[in-house]
Amino acid sequence: MAEGVFRNVAQSHDVIGQIDSAGTAAYHAGESPDSRTMATLRRHGITNYKHAARKVTKDDFLKFDYLLGMDQSNLQDLLDMRDSVVAGLRRKASTPGDDVRVAEVRLFGDFGRGGKLHARVGGGEVVEDPYYGGANGFEEVYKQVVRFSESFVDHLESQKQ
Repeated sequence: MAEGVFRNVAQSHDVIGQIDSAGTAAYHAGESPDSRTMATLRRHGITNYKHAARKVTKDDFLKFDYLLGMDQSNLQDLLDMRDSVVAGLRRKASTPGDDVRVAEVRLFGDFGRGGKLHARVGGGEVVEDPYYGGANGFEEVYKQVVRFSESFVDHLESQKQ
């Protein structure tokens, strides 16, 4: 859901490049989003979202500027993967001490209102997984990811200035 919402929020902002989403586990790789996710998006006018689940790869840390986790478990998985990628790049670096640039890893909820970034990585609000709850859980997640998407775009625009 977060990718669909973020695409919708970001479409009128030129600070956004490529957008994708992936899980830290491959439980649903290749599958379409949950029908309740799609129903929630449709209720809010997002009707063109298409996605097939995939797992985060090491290349994602080189391809994207940010990787955002939804909860503390996702965040820790992403931080561990990032550390592994950085260590591998440093081993391959031609000159010791070469700067290694990889995606910034944050909790999506680290982006507060007005683009204010939480000082501590992972100190922001967690997006609870609505998968095992009812339709109301999907609606609550929708509201959260709209708020975080708007705040993330505000943050990116403030960094551009």
